Amino acid sequence: MSGLWNTLLGLGDQLAAHVLLAASAIGLGLLVGLPLAVWASRSPPVARVALGFASLVQTIPALALLALFFPVLLSLRAVFGEGLPTLGFLPALLALALYALLPILRNAVTAQANLDPGVIEAADGIGMSGWQKLRLVEAPLSAPYIMAGIRTAAVWTIGAATLSTTIGQPSLGDPIFAGLQTQNWELVLAGCIASAGLAMIADGLLGIIERGFAQRKRALWLVGAVAVLLGVGAAFWAQNSGPDGEDRIVIGAKGFSEQFILARLIGQRLENAGYDVEYRDGLGSAVAHNALTTNAIDILVDYTGTVWTNSMKRTDNPGREAMYVEIVSWEEKTSGTLVMGRLGFENAYGFAMPRSAAETRGLTSLTDLASLAPGMTVGGDPEFFERPEWISVRDAYSFRFAQERTFSPTFMYNALKSGDADVIGAYTSDGRIAADDLVVLEDPLEALPSYDAILMLSPDAREDAALTAELTPLIGTIDVAAMREANFAVDRDEDKLTPDEAAKMLAERVGL
Repeated sequence: MSGLWNTLLGLGDQLAAHVLLAASAIGLGLLVGLPLAVWASRSPPVARVALGFASLVQTIPALALLALFFPVLLSLRAVFGEGLPTLGFLPALLALALYALLPILRNAVTAQANLDPGVIEAADGIGMSGWQKLRLVEAPLSAPYIMAGIRTAAVWTIGAATLSTTIGQPSLGDPIFAGLQTQNWELVLAGCIASAGLAMIADGLLGIIERGFAQRKRALWLVGAVAVLLGVGAAFWAQNSGPDGEDRIVIGAKGFSEQFILARLIGQRLENAGYDVEYRDGLGSAVAHNALTTNAIDILVDYTGTVWTNSMKRTDNPGREAMYVEIVSWEEKTSGTLVMGRLGFENAYGFAMPRSAAETRGLTSLTDLASLAPGMTVGGDPEFFERPEWISVRDAYSFRFAQERTFSPTFMYNALKSGDADVIGAYTSDGRIAADDLVVLEDPLEALPSYDAILMLSPDAREDAALTAELTPLIGTIDVAAMREANFAVDRDEDKLTPDEAAKMLAERVGL
């Protein structure tokens, strides 16, 4: 229990970021929703269109809505210039504001529509202008109902804001996603408790404001409003009282244990050199690469096969060395991103299954697997079945599996144990391959490219000579055995290490 309490106490930065994001999204929702509600109350066609659009937004999963704003802003960047952020706060703000719009708009429109006609006629009869009628009659009568909508929007937004981790915005989703990937349930529970607690507090404070409006007690709603403003102000102070963000190095990481560990390895080294470091965890492959090339993050460990297939859209396989040379040249020409070098190990996609099952069925290669695939279930990470690598392997070996199932990277291995999957698209540097006695099937047609881990710097970060000097010793230093050991230390079921602890262990193991 003390461990959970300590974890909760360590979530201050994420909590402050979460509060600011949710408050800003609700504020933007109010700025858009309330004027739109007034207009809609006076025009039935506007009401139908506005409520229809807001309802449509609600049918889009929050995670998808957040992700969609990244490519949208990336396209707008060409119009508005390099200063337009494409990752982090802005896309999260826009998506969550849309998500908050429906309850605010619906309650405001409903309140306006159900005002006593006699009261409106009386206001007209004494000669009130439209503005006076809105300010002195309609707004006070509608306020309690509008506040009920704001309370609903606040709870929804605080919950959905945990998903902003996936587009690089710090939030209480950070511990939840990290805990899920590393099976650290204490971390998951801490993030859930903090998010739920924040939603309950926000709902309670907004409820005080609602009661103040309903009971016509000015002091009551002022107390609630002041408490809300103090909370948001404290979060703003916490977020802006640290070191100057312009001197901060932002390290990106995708959503699996190896990426968390490598990001901390780099971050710890830079912190020892005096840099202020920030992590953006849980990014998808495409988002992470685009974030690096547009300077939204400064450092990323990526993989040659991922850049080759996802970013360069190449389907051929020229071999490890030729691929690396072409990637270095392509990154330089297209964005100015610097590929510093290979870290020394490969983390390729490979099709893994329990050794006992492979031996029983006589499977040693993907060619053997193809004939049995119609009776088997294949598992992959959330992006695997949309990646060019899967399409290449599927077509090369004419795979037709009975079922394709998606799991988080860590849970794929549990799926093999439980029988929910017969074979998975595993990572060859993962320690659980040896620990779970899995066999990686051979790829005789070489449908899968090489996946050397490469250290990359953004176009802006590469100009920092001191930064590149600090990172140079990492090149060629980490062998696959050391990486597997560090990965397994985080993923194992007992005596787990945190990514920070595993990064320190890895640094000692490789002499850094």
